[in-house]
Amino acid sequence: MFHFTEEYECKADSKGRIMVPSAMRAKLAPVLEEGLVLKRSIFQKCLEIYTMEAWNREMKEVSKLNRFVKKNNDFIRQFTAGVRKVEIDSTGRISIPKNLLSYAGIEKGVVLSESVDRIEVWDKDRYYEVLDSGADDFSDLAEEVMGNRENNLTDDVS
Repeated sequence: MFHFTEEYECKADSKGRIMVPSAMRAKLAPVLEEGLVLKRSIFQKCLEIYTMEAWNREMKEVSKLNRFVKKNNDFIRQFTAGVRKVEIDSTGRISIPKNLLSYAGIEKGVVLSESVDRIEVWDKDRYYEVLDSGADDFSDLAEEVMGNRENNLTDDVS
């Protein structure tokens, strides 16, 4: 399982191709043969790239939903809308379909932000706006999300 932790700025060309930084390509090298999955993010106007292993984990959870419950069916449709299997080409680029570029508002400046088990693909300006808008409240968010967890040190020992 990959754990991504870095961020890179790059550019999209007029055909929606993004040059994936060499450091990121090196990290992904062991799984590139399987392909990658690109989709819309749930909570933000950005895109997400999954390794096939991470995508299969997500789909395993989604497939447990009862499709005879309308809310579940609606969720599955939205969750998988625009999903594409993508590859990094021989020149190190990934092509993003126009409908997904439009969804994320990506025109030229791009940020590839590694986020634990996926890579977020952002319009550069929007990315920094989102980070700036949440900066003042981040300490409260961190306390709410992480501060109330029960820490069991035996879980961290390998």
